[in-house]
Amino acid sequence: MIIFHDPRCVEYSSPGHPERPGRITGSVAILKNRHPEWEWREPTIADKIELLRAHSPDHIARIKMAIRDFDTDTPAYPNIYEHALRSAGAAMEAARAAVSGQRTFSLMRPPGHHATRDRAMGFCYLNNIAIAALAALANGAERVGIWDFDAHHGNGTEAIVANNSRIRFASIHQFPAYPGTGAKSFANIDNYPVAPFTPRAQHVHLAERALENLIAFKPDLILVSAGFDAYSGDPLVQMTLEHDDFAKFGDWLRKIGIPTAAVFEGGYSGELPELIDAFLTAWSSR
Repeated sequence: MIIFHDPRCVEYSSPGHPERPGRITGSVAILKNRHPEWEWREPTIADKIELLRAHSPDHIARIKMAIRDFDTDTPAYPNIYEHALRSAGAAMEAARAAVSGQRTFSLMRPPGHHATRDRAMGFCYLNNIAIAALAALANGAERVGIWDFDAHHGNGTEAIVANNSRIRFASIHQFPAYPGTGAKSFANIDNYPVAPFTPRAQHVHLAERALENLIAFKPDLILVSAGFDAYSGDPLVQMTLEHDDFAKFGDWLRKIGIPTAAVFEGGYSGELPELIDAFLTAWSSR
């Protein structure tokens, strides 16, 4: 397992904000302690050409200036543009390493799947997974699948990749919940809305069906928006998954035989490091 991580991603925060540095520091500590054999790589930053495949020039300029908060959830932190560039760069490098046969995870912040072509929102500034997917297509991949099991709909990813016949996007998410999208499927978009308090087995079945449908698309690469907020103890939603379910997700990826990279998104409970470890340990098992 290769972990793409830059320690500078914890250098911004806002009191009481759920997207906090401890999400990263606690996870890094557990993974390094339990898996000393795993390789850690510091990513390079995304460049403007790579950003422009997913975002408008005006959006990039707004993130770079960051003169006012983008919304109540998405502050204009000092140096947030540089942090977002590193997070996007890590997603792209994870995808590239996956194509070469490695199992890879980008453990970075800020997350990305809510960022649209023209808007920062929901803790997200640049859409890391969309940037990585479009970069993969520009560098030899014919088809890319995106499996988003974050508890919140990946509205930004959907908006950026919609109607791109070379990408198939699948999102399993609570509905109704923030951001209020993802009720219907269309074209290359497969949405799997899950009602609050849906039984675990039903939720897991939908996640498996979503992945199976992506595999049927025959992608050269699968990118995973790995959010861990569908855990039963997460404070932001009302979902029911447990540690073993995230381990099951990792085990599925281990068996599919398609190059795969995962990119960290949500997850706000105190159990987050254990959930990440369960997922990655199962995925990396021989």
